Amino acid sequence: MRLLGVIAVAFLGVPNAAFGATFVVSGHGWGHGVGMSQWGAEGLALHNWGYRRILAHYYPGTSLGNERGVTVRVLLADGQRKITISSRSPFRLVDGRGHWHDLGRRHIVLTRRLLHFLPPLVFVPSTAPLALNGSGYRGDLVVRRNSGTLRVVNVLPLEQYLRGVVPWEMPSRWRQAALRAQAVAARTYALATRNPGATFDLYADTRDQMYGGIRAEKPSTNWAVGATSGRVVTWDGAPALTYYSSTSGGRTESASDAWGGSLPYLRSVADPYDSISPHHSWGPRRFSGRTLARRLGVPSIADVIERWNSSGRVAAVALRWHGGACVIDGDAFRSALRLPSTWFTIRLAGRHMRADGHTHAQGYTWAGRYIVLLASVPLADGRPHGGRVARSNTLPGLRPGYWVVFRGPYATRDEAAQHAAGGYVRRLG
Repeated sequence: MRLLGVIAVAFLGVPNAAFGATFVVSGHGWGHGVGMSQWGAEGLALHNWGYRRILAHYYPGTSLGNERGVTVRVLLADGQRKITISSRSPFRLVDGRGHWHDLGRRHIVLTRRLLHFLPPLVFVPSTAPLALNGSGYRGDLVVRRNSGTLRVVNVLPLEQYLRGVVPWEMPSRWRQAALRAQAVAARTYALATRNPGATFDLYADTRDQMYGGIRAEKPSTNWAVGATSGRVVTWDGAPALTYYSSTSGGRTESASDAWGGSLPYLRSVADPYDSISPHHSWGPRRFSGRTLARRLGVPSIADVIERWNSSGRVAAVALRWHGGACVIDGDAFRSALRLPSTWFTIRLAGRHMRADGHTHAQGYTWAGRYIVLLASVPLADGRPHGGRVARSNTLPGLRPGYWVVFRGPYATRDEAAQHAAGGYVRRLG
């Protein structure tokens, strides 16, 4: 937990809550929300966007380039005391001296003693792929000793690596435009994060990209990888850091808000069709004051107030208890409560959500109805002109921190769709 300091002014006029009070947390999105929203990409594909247009939307200002003939190194296993390498055909070995050996085997078990060859050991397939502990992988398998245990790295062409990534990062049944956008984003991310000074470039899990080798491959995603072969997203002529996550909740988060620094192509953009995601909205999740205090490591909880960043996500949460207060980083709060994202609001059960210091009843009478969202502008940029304008935190279900321009409300989605020219339909609540 990161404590940012003691506050006082933020809590003036906020009523005390009993230690046993219940706090209700609701929100939108799943994941960090930076870069491409995968569900949003599928939504755009449903509306006939091509993969180039999808990528240009989520990574504004970038271009498409080409990179071919690249090899990547993927960490498959680490800290292992015993591994099994096998194949349907005999395979070969290159030892640490660069000498080739025909093993004449289809199966070999290695411990930290390895064989009598000098490591690292490079296992090279012949007519059939190699398998590690029963799971097949294209390319070579490199085995090293690492602190008395074994480390296994898969070395293979980038295009073959992607065949094991795309279907584990995005459902293979989705539309080709979304799958192709995913293939280009995954290819670019792998290139942008290569680490020549280390023994491997990429983890095979969520620390980088999910990679399942041959068992992950699907015809539809193989087609998407092949159709975009070598295509990468570039910024100033170099591969961009093409972050992506499951669900933005309706608007992506800028990299500067999420992690600091400045990457102009990772700015916050509208995500109009992310609403098809089952994670678009989540909650309400209920926590007792006692549970919140225990998870956040504070003596007790009397009240909480969110502080939003310019992307509309929670940058920090202010906590108050009898005799003290602190501010906790928004992502630390999310992690402690195991929330899907940092786009959330908190209220005391039985108390309406705060809106500019008072309860706004109109928003709650509109819950369950539909609007056509035309534009959203951070509050700091000033109130926009034209159309119907409101603060987003006065309309249930919208991310706080924005002026929104909209039409409506409408009783049904179909009715709203008839007035949706220039915007997209959004359900309130």
